[in-house]
Amino acid sequence: MITKSLNHDDAALLALRALAHVAGDDELGPRLLAVTGLDPAELRARAGDPVVLAAVLEFLTSHEPSLIKVADALDVKPQRLAAAQGVLEA
Repeated sequence: MITKSLNHDDAALLALRALAHVAGDDELGPRLLAVTGLDPAELRARAGDPVVLAAVLEFLTSHEPSLIKVADALDVKPQRLAAAQGVLEA
């Protein structure tokens, strides 16, 4: 299987999709806010910030069940989300 590598824009878009899913999830959304210390307004204001997007992906990759849940919802492999995190942190 050939996997298309991610450029920065693709990684940011994937992370933004993950953030939208997490924010709308009754379990993951509050946990993300608690872990990051962000409030909803700050999260909305900084949603396009690569640092915040990388933090969202780090939040997911640090808890495999959450990573799998979001990857399934987005119809991507969990490894794709982890790869996007690496691109955004570079």
